[in-house]
Amino acid sequence: MAKLKIGRMVLGMCQTNCYFVYKEGSGEVIFIDPADSGDYIYNTLKEKGFQVKGILLTHGHFDHIWGSKRLRELTGAKIYAYKEEKALCENAVNNVSEQAGRAYTVVPDVYLEDDEEITIAGMTCRLIATPGHTVGGCCYYFEEDGMLISGDTLFQESVGRTDLPTGSTSTLIRSIKERLFALPDAVKVYPGHGDSTEIGLEKKYNPFCQ
Repeated sequence: MAKLKIGRMVLGMCQTNCYFVYKEGSGEVIFIDPADSGDYIYNTLKEKGFQVKGILLTHGHFDHIWGSKRLRELTGAKIYAYKEEKALCENAVNNVSEQAGRAYTVVPDVYLEDDEEITIAGMTCRLIATPGHTVGGCCYYFEEDGMLISGDTLFQESVGRTDLPTGSTSTLIRSIKERLFALPDAVKVYPGHGDSTEIGLEKKYNPFCQ
C-alpha cells in the first residue's frame, strides 16, 4: 500500500499551518485547515498537479477557516468538522472572525462524531475529539502512517490557548492526557502553528502536561 505523504503551507495573519495529505504517487489530497485565500491554495496545489478531494477542519477559529468556503467552491470538495464545533463554525463572534475584522462563518457539509472514521480518496483517518482550545476542537489520526493533525490542541512543548469563547484549560489538558497521550509514542504530531513533534516527546517534555 502506498505510504501517505504530508505537505504544508503557512498562511494568514496568524501563520497557520495548513496541511495536505496524499498517497505517494497520487494527485488527490485531503486538505486540513484552509487558513486563508482559497484561491491561492487551489492554484498552488493545481500547479503541483494536486486535486482537493476533502477539507477537514480541526476547529472553527477564523485563522483556520477563512479559506474554506472558497476552496470548497473551487474544488467541489466537502468540508468536515466535529459536530460540537457548530457553535464556532456558524457564529462569527465565537470564532473570533468578527473581532479580527473579517466576520466569517462556514457551514460544513458533514459534522462528524467522536471516533468516527472517514475515508477520502482512499485515505482513512479517525476524528479524535479534543475539546479545550474550543468546545469542538478535534484532531485527525492517520493511524496506519502514524500521523496526527493536532490543530491548536497540542503544540511542540506547548498547548492551545483557552481564553477565547468556549475554551477551558482543564478540559484541554484532560483531552491531551486521556486522548492524545494514549497514542503510540512514535506518532508524529503536526500542529496548527509551529514545528512538528512526537507524542513521546510531548509526554516527556511538555511543561503544560506534567
